[in-house]
Amino acid sequence: MDQETLGSIVLLVIVTLISVVQNAFFANKVEHESRHCNGKGLQRQGSSSFDRVYTANQNCGHAYPTFLAVLWCAGLLCSQAPAAFAGLMYLFVRQKYFVGYLGERTQSTPGYLFGKRIILFLFLMSVAGVLNYYLVFFFGSDFEIHIKTITGAISPLLLIP
Repeated sequence: MDQETLGSIVLLVIVTLISVVQNAFFANKVEHESRHCNGKGLQRQGSSSFDRVYTANQNCGHAYPTFLAVLWCAGLLCSQAPAAFAGLMYLFVRQKYFVGYLGERTQSTPGYLFGKRIILFLFLMSVAGVLNYYLVFFFGSDFEIHIKTITGAISPLLLIP
């Protein structure tokens, strides 16, 4: 691959690799809790603390494929930097959800709701990129600069809870 192509995806790759490390952390927590509670290998039956860790890991895994899909679509079709920023925010929120789920379940709700908002933002970025492609294809009008400006301006608003 040439440097220009790599430059257009490197931030997305970094966010994806960080998410892989986070998944490994979650899996390690499940394994540790299983060994701590059962004294054996990974077993699904266990204490309530194991059940919480296992359920938190499962819940985080359910939205993960959707997150990766919209992260890459938004980054490739719209703008890499705001998509990568939103991806990092999503990983932070997912960590907050996981840790919150281990405590009281009400602590995980803000992370869950915030994560949904970030996925919606990435989805809308993807849709804007697809629409821009077809506007260029059919009408010759390119709104890429405007879309990048708007998404770049809106992405910091994701920090507002």
